Amino acid sequence: MVGVKIYAEGGGGKEQDIRCRSGFRKLINKAGFAKRSPAIVPCGSREDTYNRFKVAVAGRNDDYMILLVDSEEPVKNPNEDPGSDTAWKHLKICDRWECPAGVSNDQAQLMTTCMETWIMADHQAIIDFFGQHLQTNALLPPQNLEVRTRHEVQDSLHHATRNCGRDRAYAKGKKSFQILEELNPDTLKRHLLHFRRFIATLDLHL
Repeated sequence: MVGVKIYAEGGGGKEQDIRCRSGFRKLINKAGFAKRSPAIVPCGSREDTYNRFKVAVAGRNDDYMILLVDSEEPVKNPNEDPGSDTAWKHLKICDRWECPAGVSNDQAQLMTTCMETWIMADHQAIIDFFGQHLQTNALLPPQNLEVRTRHEVQDSLHHATRNCGRDRAYAKGKKSFQILEELNPDTLKRHLLHFRRFIATLDLHL
């Protein structure tokens, strides 16, 4: 049986890799894949993630490799069909990354525009995680989040949580993967086209 291995942007160091792997796995399992969970490979930076993915797909193995990275910028003409070539086109324009030979369109998956967009889409999870000192009126509305820049999304999270305490305010890496575990995949599917594409792709191969 062919397994699925996701090369994910994030992590960096033993502790962060553990958090990254746990965050993605728990969210994916809640989306209906608990009995057929993919392997998560934390790869650190975007560039390192792409390079490790390229090495993996060039090797001989039976796993289906998936690249999962931030889009960094809003995606032009987004398409949630797993077979769409939009993700690879976006990565070529923004990063000059080529689709490796023999790799399918659905092996490129985007968090548009960043992982914080996934977090911002689930206001209830944010409220439950940060508690009473969260400034909810600083959160971006969940509609049309994927057209927001990553700076808008990240700044909004920092601003909304700045009064939650020194060890409670949002911090990329330190808090992001903990919150990722708490997100509701149905909420993300409702608001995020690229998350729907990601889940549809997993459903095809798991």
